Amino acid sequence: MRKPTDAHRHDRLVAAALVWLLAGIVALFTTVVPVHSASLGWTGTFWAVLAPITLLLVLEPALPRQLLARVLRPRTRRATQAIWH
Repeated sequence: MRKPTDAHRHDRLVAAALVWLLAGIVALFTTVVPVHSASLGWTGTFWAVLAPITLLLVLEPALPRQLLARVLRPRTRRATQAIWH
């Protein structure tokens, strides 16, 4: 049995954190988990959203910069090239 490499393990951790974040957001939007409750306070929100975001930032510190660069990238259109036959 082979041991997974560090890169493979890292990718699996990032994927698990993304799935955890997605499931937490869905649970909050469908009100399965309340955003705030009198007995637990903000605990549900922390474990559903803030904990996986924190884990993603620890695993991939450059992720916010990459996402921001992708969003703010200038939209350029490709010039159509004439095709000469």
